Amino acid sequence: MGYAEVMNWNLRIALVGLVIALAVVVPGIARFQSNDAARSTTNAVTDPVETKKEFQLLNVSYDPTRELYKEINALFAADYEKKTGAMVTIRQSHGGSGKQARSVIDGLQADVVTLALAHDISSISEIGKSIDAQWQTRLPHNAAPYTSTIVFVVRKGNPKNIRDWDDLIRPDVEVITPNPKTGGGARWNYLGAWAYALKNSSKNTGGLSVSSESYARDFVKKLYANVPILDAAARASTMTFAQRGIGDVLITWENEAHLAQRALAGGLEIIVPSLSILTEPPVSIVDSVVDRRGTREVATAYLEYLYTPAAQEAIARNFYRPADPAVLARYDAQFPKLELVTIDELGGWSKVQKVHFAEGGLFDQISTGR
Repeated sequence: MGYAEVMNWNLRIALVGLVIALAVVVPGIARFQSNDAARSTTNAVTDPVETKKEFQLLNVSYDPTRELYKEINALFAADYEKKTGAMVTIRQSHGGSGKQARSVIDGLQADVVTLALAHDISSISEIGKSIDAQWQTRLPHNAAPYTSTIVFVVRKGNPKNIRDWDDLIRPDVEVITPNPKTGGGARWNYLGAWAYALKNSSKNTGGLSVSSESYARDFVKKLYANVPILDAAARASTMTFAQRGIGDVLITWENEAHLAQRALAGGLEIIVPSLSILTEPPVSIVDSVVDRRGTREVATAYLEYLYTPAAQEAIARNFYRPADPAVLARYDAQFPKLELVTIDELGGWSKVQKVHFAEGGLFDQISTGR
């Protein structure tokens, strides 16, 4: 083999080696590029993406507030998300106020309670130890964002001509009202009758020397003798009267009376007595729950929202009397004027609960005929 042939042969061998080397190296480069691309793609998927905070609250409330809080919850959730970017879902629980308070004491995990009377929230504080003792000082108006009162509902045309509390003790009148042992509204109903009897004892006894409390006791005894069914709570009594057709008159919350009248358009009428009781349904966070669940800030914001103009308007639309005087004035025609007795005039909830609704109290004595 000549020199030129040897050189050509060596050159061919070198070229083959280069091709083999490139075949080994280039795929490696491709693999590195592919892995880098994969890492880039993976990072695009797994890099943390900012998500909205979400909160869930449980509002344990009394019986007739379903419609009210359904509207307010939607308003608050939209407002809170706009201000903070966080989403809030509020679940609702409803029933007789006394039973609801007992459920919270027994462990129902309520973030907030919106009950019918201060005694029920105080019970959660004193017995359950889950609400701060100074709960009524944390929000305006003793933590009551609205008030209401007790009125009567009768059937169209008012066939029994019921005008005031005196008519409810007539033997021909059947009265529907819930059980004061389980329902907050029921206790307000009882106290409305009691307050009226105290106020009118001299007039109705013809000046006889009968103590006002003795007269009042006899008055409410006659009234409850006319009650065929003691439902557990206000909404159940409304159903008994409006849907089941039992009774001649329903004693109930002012807002509940309007809702019943609206539901049975033309079939029911509202009668406003000459005197009634000023009801002040309060609200509170449940301290032990919000601290454990990390919801104190949002739960507090929720209750504070109840005092805003938007919420006060919703309160008025649902026939509760707003705490904001300006909003109340705009709905003045909706809320008739009447004499209203306060719970403090009757001795305050501590005394009233002990005297009337505790075991062996006046209501138990009346119920058992003692």
